[in-house]
Amino acid sequence: MLGIKQEALAFDLGEDWNQKKISLLEQRDEIDVLLLQKISGALKIPVEAFQNFDEEQAVNLISCTFSDNAMFNNKIEIQNINPVDQLMKIHDEKIALYERMLKEKDEMMGRLEALIKNKM
Repeated sequence: MLGIKQEALAFDLGEDWNQKKISLLEQRDEIDVLLLQKISGALKIPVEAFQNFDEEQAVNLISCTFSDNAMFNNKIEIQNINPVDQLMKIHDEKIALYERMLKEKDEMMGRLEALIKNKM
């Protein structure tokens, strides 16, 4: 359900674990508490979640959470941001800033020229 590969879990559990051993473990009806604690730590899931697990409730929760209607009820919004549009917007802002800077430079040059003429 978590999408974790057996090899990844075996790696997290230690050197004496492998994919086949994890596969055999998954087929068991009961698991020793110490081993369950070790698996719980590797998966970062509380031991109680394993002990109180109900497959029917989990499947029902998943199907309710990810159905088409549930997606609208959860208000997941998808934003389509076009990177080219964003780049064009930034470019336009940059051009506008550059033009303002040129205008200010021209105004400052005009004031300096006027000051120079007044002193002569």
